Amino acid sequence: MKTTPVPLSGIFFFWAGFVCSISFLEAWLKFQAPGVTLEVGLSIGKLIFTALNRMEWVFVLILMLWTLPRVKRLPARFNTLTGTVVFILVVQTFFLLPALNQRADMIIAGTEPGESPVHLLFGIAEVSKVLFLLYLGWLSARLSRQGKREEKGMQKV
Repeated sequence: MKTTPVPLSGIFFFWAGFVCSISFLEAWLKFQAPGVTLEVGLSIGKLIFTALNRMEWVFVLILMLWTLPRVKRLPARFNTLTGTVVFILVVQTFFLLPALNQRADMIIAGTEPGESPVHLLFGIAEVSKVLFLLYLGWLSARLSRQGKREEKGMQKV
């Protein structure tokens, strides 16, 4: 029986909402507020994205606690996609965020860091991660419903 527990879909959807609210709303809105300079906005962004990243690792921990005991019973697609989300988070945590923080520090210090694809790569990673999280939320809900139908079928026998 390849199923997931019901709360698992909620974790995926909540995580996706968390990333969307910070990355796609707060990130650019803070620069619209009166009096927020580029330097202040970048300082706020560094704090917020560091906090978001740490919270995402909490989501990973929660997922691992829920899924590791039943990983062999979960569909390979579910495990692969979950691993892909964790891989994206690893890349963001250890490569992209440090590079973005370094660039922000340079701008705050008054230095122009020059051209870099890091911001674009981070954005692509965020969009990809959110799409995977939404799909995993949907897949988890579907697998949970499938498991409940199978359990009801077994009880009738």
